Amino acid sequence: MSTPLPTAPRAPREVAGIWLVAEREIGAKLRSKAFVISTIVLFVIALATIVIGGFAAQNAGDTKVAATPETSAAVSSVDGLEVTDVADRAAAEALVESGDVEAAVVGDSAASAPFDFVIIAKDSPPTSLMMSLAQVPEVVLLEPDAINPALRYFVALGFGLLFLLAASIFGSTIAQSVVEEKQTRVVELLISAIPARTLLAGKVIGNTVLAMAQILGLAAIAVVGLIVTDQGELLGGLGAPILWFAIFFLFGFILLAALFAAAGAMVSRQEDIGSTTTPITMLVMAPYFLVIFFNDNPTVLAIMSYVPFSAPVGMPMRLYLGEAQWWEPLLSLAILIATCVAAIAVGAKIYENSLLRMGGRVKLREALAG
Repeated sequence: MSTPLPTAPRAPREVAGIWLVAEREIGAKLRSKAFVISTIVLFVIALATIVIGGFAAQNAGDTKVAATPETSAAVSSVDGLEVTDVADRAAAEALVESGDVEAAVVGDSAASAPFDFVIIAKDSPPTSLMMSLAQVPEVVLLEPDAINPALRYFVALGFGLLFLLAASIFGSTIAQSVVEEKQTRVVELLISAIPARTLLAGKVIGNTVLAMAQILGLAAIAVVGLIVTDQGELLGGLGAPILWFAIFFLFGFILLAALFAAAGAMVSRQEDIGSTTTPITMLVMAPYFLVIFFNDNPTVLAIMSYVPFSAPVGMPMRLYLGEAQWWEPLLSLAILIATCVAAIAVGAKIYENSLLRMGGRVKLREALAG
C-alpha cells in the first residue's frame, strides 16, 4: 500500500508566491530605464535644492562692510555682517568704490549725536546695514511664532509633494499593471498557479518596497544636504518628523496600493483606468493642497493628522511645529493601521471578484457582492 506524499504547508507556499510576485514587480521596475533615470534625476534635484537653498540662506544676511580701527570692534559684534578691516577712511572709500564691500563704517568725530561714526555707501543708502546698527527697544510678542513662515511653507511643501508623487506614481503603476495583465490574458495563467490574494499581496509589497526605497533615499539626501550646508538646527527639528513621515507613509501607501489594485481590476482596458482610479487620486491630492493652504491653521492640521489618507502629511507637520502631544502620533498610527487592514480586506474582495471579468467596467456593487 503506497503512502501519500506529504504536501507543503499552505502558509509557506503562499509566502513564496507573494515574494515571487513581489520580485517580479521590483525587477520589472528596476529594468525600466525610465524609472531608473527619473529616480536619479529626482535625487539630484532634491540634493541640489537643499544645498543651494542652504547656502543661499546662510549668505543672504551677510553684508560686506569695511571698518576702520575706531569702528572695527563695534561693527564686528553685529550679526549678519562680513567685516573687512582697513587702515583709514581713504582705504574704506576705495573698497566701496570698487564694489568689494557694500558699505563702510568709519569713525567721525563730527558725526551727529549720539553717533561717533558715519556710513559710506556708493549710490544708495545700505538699508540692511542701517537697520543692523540701529538701536531699537526690546520687542515682546504675546503670541510668538517660533517657526519662520517661509520655512513652515517649504517644510509643508516637502511633505505634501513627497506623498503626492510617490503615492500617485506607484499607485497608478499598480493599476496599469493589473489592467495590462487582464488585457494580455496573463492573469489567467497567474491565477491558475497562485490565488488572487497572493497575487495582490505580491504586487502591493513589491511596489511598497520601491516606494519606501525612494522615500528613505530622499530622507537620507535631506540629512546629508542639511549637514553639508551646516543647518544642524533645522536638521534637529526635522529629524523626528521625517522618521514619523516614513512610518506613516509605509502604512498609508499599503492602504492606497490595495485600493489602486482593486480599481485596476474593475476595468479591462487602459483607457478606462481613470474612471475607477480618479476617486483614489483625489484622496492622494487632497493632503497636498490642504497642507499647502492651511499649514498655519492648527485646526485643519489636527483634523488631517487623524484622517487616514492625510495623516502621513498632517501628523509629521504638526510634530515639526511642536503642536502634537507625544501620544497623538501613536493614536493616529493606530487609526491608520486599522483603516489599512479594512482597506486591504475590501480591496482584496473587489480584486478577486473583478480580476477575471472581461469586457466593460465592473460596477462597485457587483465587485463587492461577488
